[in-house]
Amino acid sequence: MTQQQQQEQLEAKAYFSRHLLEWYHGQKRDLPWRRHRNPYYIWISEIMLQQTRVDTVIPYFNRFIERFPTVESLADAPEEDVLKCWEGLGYYSRARNLQHAARQVKEQYGGQVPNDREAVFSLKGVGPYTAGAILSIAFNRPEPAVDGNVMRVLSRYFLLEDDIAKGPTRVKMERLAAELIPEGEASHFNQALMELGALVCTPKSPRCLPCPVMEHCSARLAGRETSLPVKTKAKPPRPEERLAALVEGRGAHAGRVLIRQRPASGLLARMWELPHWPAPPADDGAGSGGPLPADAALDRLRRSLRTAGISARPEAHYMAAEHTFSHIVWTLQVYRCREEDALPRVAEGRAVYGAGAAASATHAGGPQVELFADGSGSREDSGVVRWITREDMANYAFPNVFLKLLNAYFDEQDARGRASE
Repeated sequence: MTQQQQQEQLEAKAYFSRHLLEWYHGQKRDLPWRRHRNPYYIWISEIMLQQTRVDTVIPYFNRFIERFPTVESLADAPEEDVLKCWEGLGYYSRARNLQHAARQVKEQYGGQVPNDREAVFSLKGVGPYTAGAILSIAFNRPEPAVDGNVMRVLSRYFLLEDDIAKGPTRVKMERLAAELIPEGEASHFNQALMELGALVCTPKSPRCLPCPVMEHCSARLAGRETSLPVKTKAKPPRPEERLAALVEGRGAHAGRVLIRQRPASGLLARMWELPHWPAPPADDGAGSGGPLPADAALDRLRRSLRTAGISARPEAHYMAAEHTFSHIVWTLQVYRCREEDALPRVAEGRAVYGAGAAASATHAGGPQVELFADGSGSREDSGVVRWITREDMANYAFPNVFLKLLNAYFDEQDARGRASE
């Protein structure tokens, strides 16, 4: 690089930082976590904003800090309460890691979020971006906070063709971002960079005309603004069809639905759901797979219920639903099932996960809790079960797909009740 090129690059960097800050001070959104410099609140917001839109996060953030206003209150809360407050936000490992880290802060730092790079990095669930965001936004430390928005902006402005899905590119971007931070302006600058990527320099249709740094944007000048950044496509999530049982109670359980708790570790750990199992692909004789025919699905579900120790009879298909994870997509075929021989009624209250080898577990302060029999050795057939009404749903944390299914079912029952009056 010639001396003139070096000088031009320095000028481009200075222009970028100056004009971006000016734009941010005049255009920044009024977001609840920007109304203070509380490191705990900023930390909460950054965890919630991972892979989640700002508009979605705002009501969750407000409810969360109202329920858990301090590090200590989060650290001391039952996990079930934390998951319930997170319900519907998805990526539930974020909530578990957040609570684990809150306990670290309480025990190791007296409940105060540390203003130290190594200490922040040591917190569970805190990676380079989140650590940089906490340190820069809350403490105004000149640490880069590089996420997808930031890498997109920098790729376009400096015409960088490195694949942003690769680790070395992130390291390169972090060095560049650190060079751009004006002295004493780390908090505002990093937020401005994120804001530009979120509102103006968007992935598919960048709004170049109102961009405060348009004049020196190398990608725009080269006509490359829509082709950058370079990013290799992630492997698409694999599809998996599952059979779900919406078991309607009768007798003492009339008006209730059976739910179960997932295992204590793994996917959606300790959350509540309708019982469900993988559906084997149909075999058409040529070895190709596909959805099970209706009769075969009912037979498979009947056997799965029996293996799990649930005395219920599948009656008819109710609805289909979908739940997408980063690595898998569940297509749930939900069947209405009728309780046959009455299962023991269980206590309403906080659940305790028990291993499948046990026939039952005693809830502290309450009667016995019926567990699934793990006849097949499947983790999915082990877990606490409950008979619940709609009102009871407030006591349990459900993945969003089951929350919607249960609400749809109870809405239908309420409508039928009104119609019969």
